[in-house]
Amino acid sequence: MRQLPLGVRLRDTARFASFVAGRNAEAVARLDAPPATMPRVTWLWGREGTGKTHLLEAACAAVAERDGSATYLDPAAGAEPGWLEGCEGLDLVCLDGLDAVATDEAWNAALFRLYTLMQDGPGRLVVASTAPPASLAFRLPDLRSRLLAASVHQLHELDDAGLCEALRVRAARRGLGLSEEGALYLLHRLPRDMHTLCAVLDRLDEASLAARRRLTVPFLRSVLGDQPAAGG
Repeated sequence: MRQLPLGVRLRDTARFASFVAGRNAEAVARLDAPPATMPRVTWLWGREGTGKTHLLEAACAAVAERDGSATYLDPAAGAEPGWLEGCEGLDLVCLDGLDAVATDEAWNAALFRLYTLMQDGPGRLVVASTAPPASLAFRLPDLRSRLLAASVHQLHELDDAGLCEALRVRAARRGLGLSEEGALYLLHRLPRDMHTLCAVLDRLDEASLAARRRLTVPFLRSVLGDQPAAGG
């Protein structure tokens, strides 16, 4: 795999196998495919915690595992417009946080150049935003019109059953056993967004290792005793 600067180092946990799709199965299937079979541009959008970053990183990892070339860039983590230079030769380019750069002249110019150069090659572009595509105010009208012609997928939040499954999958990948009862306890105790839930699970992982305890409900209660209940 060609090495390029990354806005964020790809997390080992960000794989398609660890993503609970729920109503987002179509978007997952589209990204978990060889880039040559994907649309020229794919656009994911959805509220925070719906899995946009996870899917972008998973798509890059999948391409790398097929001996392809890919890069993930996140302006919020320090990626700069110049990092797109030369990316037209890659199989896949994933740009996170498009909202943050839509009005930036340098990013508009770099993205338009990348899009134009990719038309003559095998590369595919995947972008992600929190806001719906039509609401982003790009500085270059030509870039806006081309990106709005992308294959657009809105990512939806998981229901309680999906959140429980996602927690148990994430715990299992860490070697932790989290029962359905334990997962439900976390949902009833915490805000129902994956960023918060995964951060708490990270905390529980450390506490479990330190105490050499399993993630039973009594143990969860002892660790999160000072955590305000969701909605309370």
